Order: sequence, then structure tokens, then C-alpha cells
Amino acid sequence: MAATAPALIPALVVNQLSWRHDDSQILTDISFSLTANKMLGIIGPNGAGKSSLLRCLYRYIAPSCGTISLFGQDISQFHGKVFATQVAVVQQDTPQFFDMNTSQLIAMGLTPHKGMFDGYTAEDNQLVNDAINQVGLADKAFLQYGQLSGGEKQRALIARAIVQRPKLLILDEPTNHLDIRYQIQILELVKNLGITVIASIHDLNLASAMCDDLLLLHKGQLVAQGTPTEVLTEARIGEVFEVCCEVTEHPQHAKPLINYFYGYAQQNSTKAVSEKRLSTVNEGQS
Repeated sequence: MAATAPALIPALVVNQLSWRHDDSQILTDISFSLTANKMLGIIGPNGAGKSSLLRCLYRYIAPSCGTISLFGQDISQFHGKVFATQVAVVQQDTPQFFDMNTSQLIAMGLTPHKGMFDGYTAEDNQLVNDAINQVGLADKAFLQYGQLSGGEKQRALIARAIVQRPKLLILDEPTNHLDIRYQIQILELVKNLGITVIASIHDLNLASAMCDDLLLLHKGQLVAQGTPTEVLTEARIGEVFEVCCEVTEHPQHAKPLINYFYGYAQQNSTKAVSEKRLSTVNEGQS
């Protein structure tokens, strides 16, 4: 009899996670798992709890209840430096680094892998140079970090995370401040790193195109999870985001393509826009 292949341990398992801040319940009973080397998008309206969930995942805040396991081990059990070799984070707001150029900032990603008195090797320098080129900042390598634009700072922070060589990369709205070209390029880059990626993404079409799976949060609760096709339905988008849309198949990648309808300022109602849309469709068919 052939031996049974061992079951694969998910990269991340979140079980019944909740977080309460003061008198407000921010996250409620969230459970999901993520296969290694997949890209998971977290979507939802402003205030849905996306950033709070990510902060729990990278230990910035401790959940009120529930568990989070990384490759079978509770994340609370990791020593800080060991955790930094496993998980890299790019936050939504770009922090300030004084008296540091772009290359020096990116080289900070090497820190979790170094002892107190270790210097940089030729291999380290190559990792930094490769990351700089990957994010398109070769011409800004020796420019002071503070002189970079908002989008360039974001790309530099992503390069720092690449140099960190994590098994899990967490990004909180990484396309903030980026123009369309770099929004696509950066998400394609992180998707093809060959590691597990979790990113909160504001743009539903980008999330659809780039992510293997999606979590949809609304008012701190998980309301849908699955592939983009399973999650991004017209009814669900209308209910959660309060907009009227048509979901079609993208001509290139065949995932959902969301086309929005307009007129909210005049109508002040998703229902009114939906009715106007149906009226227009019916007129076109008559």
C-alpha cells in the first residue's frame, strides 16, 4: 500500500479572533486559514477592521480572544527577532527615517538576520541592490529617504521587506500614494516573490486581479471568503459597499471586473442608482 502524503500545515490559521478597544468591539469572531505561497487580499469599506486585523497578525496589538498560528506555532510564542525573520510588514503610513539614504533604509531589512557585531557581506549588498532594482529605485539609491515622494517611500519600504526574506509578507494598503503603473507593478512583484502574502487592498479590481483568495470584512466581521469570483458578486458589493455595479469577466485574466454606476450625489441612494441602471438597460433592449 502506498504511503499517504503528510498533510500540509497552512501558513497561517486564525481561529475565532476578536478584538475590543475600550468600549468598542472592533473585530468579532474571525476565522480563516491561508495556504503557503498564496496571496490573500483583505477588502472592505473604511472602518471595516482591515488594519486592525493586520495589526493582530503582526503582533502590534493582541487580540482580546482567539488564536493565530504561523506554520503551526502560536505567534505569541515567537521570540521577537525570530518573528522578524518570519514576518515582514509594510504599514499604510510611511514612517520618517532621518539621516538615511534609500540604500541604507532598505538594508535595514537585513537586521533580523544579523548578530550584534556582524557586518555586511557581498551577498547582503547584492540582496539590497536587487531589491532596489525590483522596485524601480536604482536612480534614487543614494538620495536621502526624506527627499523621496510618497510613492517612492512606499516602494523603498517594500524593498526593505524583500531584503528581510520573510515567509509571510503583510502589507496594509501598499498601493497608497502610487500611480497606476506602480500599483500594478508592486502587487505583481509581491505576488511573484514565492512567499505567502496578505495585503489589504482598497481597489476591488486590483484585489480581484492579483489575489488568489479574498476576505471581505464589514463592521468588524468576516462576511465572505474565497476566490475573487466567489466573493465579488454584485449583490454582496451592493450590500457591503452600498454602490451599484455590474460584475463581468475580465478579458485578460477572467476574474471579476467591476463596473460601477454613478449618480449618488443626485440620487443619494444606492437603490435609486440601481433602479436607474435597470431602467437604462430596459430602454436599450426595447
